[in-house]
Amino acid sequence: MSVLLVGMSHRSAPVALLERLSMDANVQHGAATALIKQPSLSEAMIISTCNRLEVYTVTNAFHSGVEDVMRVLGEVSGIDVAELRRYLYVRYSDAAAEHIFTVASGLDSMVVGEQQIIGQVRTAYVDAAERGTVGPNLHSLAQAALRTGKRVHSETGIDDSGASMVTVALEQAMELMRVDDLRGKTALVLGAGAMSSLAATHLGKNGIDSLVLANRTRDRAERLAEHSREAGVPAEVVDFSDRASVLSRVDLVVSATASDEFTITPGDIPGPLMLADLSLPRDIDDAVTEIEGVRLVNIESLHETMRRSDTEDSRALRRAEDIVAEEVATFGSQQRVREVAPAVTRLRRNAAEISGQELQRLRARMPDMADADFEQVSRMVKRVVDKLLHAPTVKIKELAAAAETVSVEEAVTELFGLDSLSVAVDAQHLPLPDELHGKEK
Repeated sequence: MSVLLVGMSHRSAPVALLERLSMDANVQHGAATALIKQPSLSEAMIISTCNRLEVYTVTNAFHSGVEDVMRVLGEVSGIDVAELRRYLYVRYSDAAAEHIFTVASGLDSMVVGEQQIIGQVRTAYVDAAERGTVGPNLHSLAQAALRTGKRVHSETGIDDSGASMVTVALEQAMELMRVDDLRGKTALVLGAGAMSSLAATHLGKNGIDSLVLANRTRDRAERLAEHSREAGVPAEVVDFSDRASVLSRVDLVVSATASDEFTITPGDIPGPLMLADLSLPRDIDDAVTEIEGVRLVNIESLHETMRRSDTEDSRALRRAEDIVAEEVATFGSQQRVREVAPAVTRLRRNAAEISGQELQRLRARMPDMADADFEQVSRMVKRVVDKLLHAPTVKIKELAAAAETVSVEEAVTELFGLDSLSVAVDAQHLPLPDELHGKEK
């Protein structure tokens, strides 16, 4: 039984599809209940936000588990499974743990380091636990994810990385524009979410002369414009559909909408222009850079720049990633040890049953043996069995914790503490790959 994740996020799917998949509490409960009724699934937890829909389950069969989850998602959302399949990602076992740890740490969010997601993970877990769809496996996973998120936020400066991403983007943009500040310049900001708000603030701090704002929901753009004016930066709002019409009178465009389609394409460009794309998936078509005088900074290049640089923010990001890796290794080790524990118990129980049966046969064959002598023989047999099983049971747990892949020969050597076998053979005497495959069949 292993943890299986099937999901989609702003990185893999258009916003419109995420909106169709979005689930309120009642829908989540119905979906989770439907999931644990599937033959291959035994536990279920659903994280549903505006930027992601992720289903965590425990499955006894990988392929069947994936198909069962997709079928339930299709039934709940009314979206054809073939369409879902194009955008869903799948993570299994340690990869599923690594993903949720990364999510809870804010490292998979549009604004890196944002703390809202850890609360959303906690809410998803509590709701699923109260409704009875979480068992021991997802309980352990969720608790480890929440612990990882807390460590990342308390032990690193990752909380400031979202603002830093905007800072780095504008620094690169000004460098490409060959200016030290943005005095006398006008900027168009597309979107009205966290990244767009940060961008508007930083543009103001860098001396921007005025802002033009556009968002699919105009009211949100109006609120952002009001905040800008209160900060002393003139701002106007245009309809999102009219965004291309203002490009001729701006010097810089910042886009952070996670739109279903490109917000800026080559056909929109009227001439030389500086563009900054802060969205995943990308807002601005890379093809715009083929136009003379058009320069583009996007979030992939910004992430790479932050990782390569030796700044406080880049060190915080690397430290956060190290914490996630540490927690994944610890969680995986603990899970594997937990999984082999029943097998170790069965091994010892079987050994006790076999030795007991043999002692009863001995008693039957030697009825005249004194009780004291028989008791001494029984204790001796128990000591022999315990000594024989000690090394294998310890080594089984060690191998499980280390996740080592070993051959049968290596397993026997390790489990019973034998001397390692030495092999000396000419390569021509070894089986060919085809022969090995034939034996496997």
